[in-house]
Amino acid sequence: MKSWLVAHHMTLISIADTPHSIALGSAIGIFFGFTPLYPLKTLLSIGVAWVVRCNKIAAAIAVTLHDVLIWAMPAMYVAEYGFGCWILNRPLGQRVHFRQFRLHDYVHWHVFSRVIWPTFWPAFIGSLFLALPSAIFIYFLMRLLISRARTPQKSG
Repeated sequence: MKSWLVAHHMTLISIADTPHSIALGSAIGIFFGFTPLYPLKTLLSIGVAWVVRCNKIAAAIAVTLHDVLIWAMPAMYVAEYGFGCWILNRPLGQRVHFRQFRLHDYVHWHVFSRVIWPTFWPAFIGSLFLALPSAIFIYFLMRLLISRARTPQKSG
């Protein structure tokens, strides 16, 4: 996994675009990575990157990088749902037990429609409280890293 992360970091650094464009694309990808829009995250991140005229490749890589953490998604989803219910002042609905699902169940539409959709709005509202700060942090971090990598180093 470390080699995959290093390779994608180098891909982001070497994209022929401005640091702002790459950082904004990365931030958009991370933002959509946190939302419960599982079947549409990549398409939405590329679409929004296209609309705001930033780097679409960086958005796709960032949302994919977020998806590498799919093993943690059930825990994040439950936390987002609980926080969203608290923000919306709704009682927690039926408890969702993600242990009953296998990894490949998360990519099938019936799981989304049966488990995710009934809890979508509280989870979406809750996800914003993780997605926005994460996207802002990633924007500034990526801009800094890309600017430093492209600055000529003094030798001697």
